Amino acid sequence: MTSHRRKVSGASEADFFDIPDEPILAIVKRQIRRIRTWASIFVFILFILFLRREPAPPPALPHINYDLVDWSKYAYTQYATSSPYLCNAVMVFDALERLGSRAQRVLYYPKNWEVLVESDNSRDRELLQLAKIKYKAVLVPIELEMIKPDAGPGEEWEKSISKLLAFAETEFKRVIHLDSDILVLQTMDELFFLPPAPVAMPRAYWLLPGQKVLSSLLVVIEPSYRRYKALVDAALGIESSEGENKRIKYDMELLNEFYGDSAMVLPHRHYGLISGEFRSENHTIFLGSDDEVWDPDKVIADAKFVHFSDWPLPKPWVMWPHQMLADILPKCKVNPGSLHESGCRDRDVWMKLYDDFRIKRRDVCKLLSYPAPNWPPGNEPPPGNDSPPENGSPSANDAPAADQA
Repeated sequence: MTSHRRKVSGASEADFFDIPDEPILAIVKRQIRRIRTWASIFVFILFILFLRREPAPPPALPHINYDLVDWSKYAYTQYATSSPYLCNAVMVFDALERLGSRAQRVLYYPKNWEVLVESDNSRDRELLQLAKIKYKAVLVPIELEMIKPDAGPGEEWEKSISKLLAFAETEFKRVIHLDSDILVLQTMDELFFLPPAPVAMPRAYWLLPGQKVLSSLLVVIEPSYRRYKALVDAALGIESSEGENKRIKYDMELLNEFYGDSAMVLPHRHYGLISGEFRSENHTIFLGSDDEVWDPDKVIADAKFVHFSDWPLPKPWVMWPHQMLADILPKCKVNPGSLHESGCRDRDVWMKLYDDFRIKRRDVCKLLSYPAPNWPPGNEPPPGNDSPPENGSPSANDAPAADQA
């Protein structure tokens, strides 16, 4: 065995540090062991981080190639039982056309309008032709007497029950029915490709927490004549054998009665925003939490449309009474009502919605708004009004029925 000679005290300093050379192979092995140790530590840390990671988001829905879709199987439906609502329906079709929707369009209207002469309500006739020619809508005349037997001249229930006609459009795979007193902001064609469900509707969030019901301002329908017949029979009170129990039922009431526990619920942020939300001081119900910050610009950016609902304010095709502005306009956040008020973004967004509606009504229908009504109006909202009260907060007393005219 060879032993290294020990340095004696008389050896030179250079000799003292003259350590025998280590073989290269031994050096390499030692470095490899070090690298292996650090690599093991690194892998262990990655494993711990992997275990503590956030859950992966759900996989995206399969891509739908809109160019390959047979759009003749999908449609938007509107109805009009008065001149203002005919213009509203045409405005909805105009927005869908402008936003690039490829689905079909169907418009229900009173059959007697076809016999109007040029000198009698000629603008209605022109709007029907505009819907048919420019927006390629299928015009479907309906007999209002068949829908509303032995009833008075009122219009609200006619509009409500006409909404159910979309259930009978069995030539389509899916139909989207929209209330016409809205401002369409984005295309909604994606709703045609929801998972199968007879009905999909947003929540009437402004009635929460007192009432947990669905809103009929947007209804995605898988047409079925059987469902249509059942709904219309219920609406006309045919299912009731006793005369005292017979009563008319509005569309929102019927749809909740039939589908309240089984319908697919659409997110109201996208498919159920009402204009009165911008007048509210508390947005907890809309946002669904106490800690989220209200941002009116983000809310508008997310919304597919806005439904005009600001009782006691009239609908947007009626001008505002000047006396009501101070009471109705959304309040600024800082120093409201003073020369130094600020934080008025809610007001700006809200007023722009009404301005945009009136501008589009003028440009599309060539119609100006109706004169302002007397102010103040009655103390009680009309029957079936679905709007929040004057301060914009939800109320359980707002019956889920037809809108005010």
